Amino acid sequence: MKKPFLVDSHCHLDVPDFEGEHVELLTRAKAEGVGLFVTISTHVARIERLKQLTRAHAEIFASVGTHPHNAAAEPDTSVAELVRLSQDEKIVAIGEAGLDYFYDKAPREIQETVFRRHIEAARETGLPLVIHSRDADADMIRILEDESGKGAFPFILHCFSSGRRLAEAGLALGGYVSFSGILAFKKSEEIRAIAADVPMNRLLVETDAPYLAPPPYRGKRNEPAYVRHTAAVLAKTKGVDLGEIAQQTSDNFFALFKKIPDPRGD
Repeated sequence: MKKPFLVDSHCHLDVPDFEGEHVELLTRAKAEGVGLFVTISTHVARIERLKQLTRAHAEIFASVGTHPHNAAAEPDTSVAELVRLSQDEKIVAIGEAGLDYFYDKAPREIQETVFRRHIEAARETGLPLVIHSRDADADMIRILEDESGKGAFPFILHCFSSGRRLAEAGLALGGYVSFSGILAFKKSEEIRAIAADVPMNRLLVETDAPYLAPPPYRGKRNEPAYVRHTAAVLAKTKGVDLGEIAQQTSDNFFALFKKIPDPRGD
């Protein structure tokens, strides 16, 4: 029986962990029904590496942006530069950008400045903004509400592990919520409770590979094939079957990532 079509909406295929293994990674993922992959930028300065991957593999697309960990290393990347780089046909999103107060690897004011530039680029291009938020719920809500008042922009709260208030605020502003292997962790009852209440038309799934592998692979290197395990937990959480979750999260993906052709046909 053919497995339901799934998308890994957020992974990091340019990391050294996967060097020289991309063909095998994609083969294993396709065997699990995973047909498309968005490899996410964390340094604008390294965008050529991502572009090489997208040119080498038709199923791989990429974003362009600066992770909050790297905001102090790339404080001057302009909106115009993000917009220019996003014009590549395989660059389909802005980010990941946002706030990370857990590690605080960059000064918070610089994280916010860089994040707001990414929001402006998403607003200007219409491409979805991939948002990283950790231990920064109040400031994230403040910025999203403030920036939405200047004009709408598409966005996704990626690898959601925050509180209910942020999920509700993001949804109220038209955003999407994406769940990673964290959803399947034994102690993630609160995250599953939030996922249960996210409308079906605002859900996505991802791996964030090579990080955060879901059970039964927790503690090991994550890879795109494992998105199927997260999707299965999400299906159980929503009280539906895997096929329905696969269909809905893929529909949502193509509604958000508008530059990517839907290979599923009619």
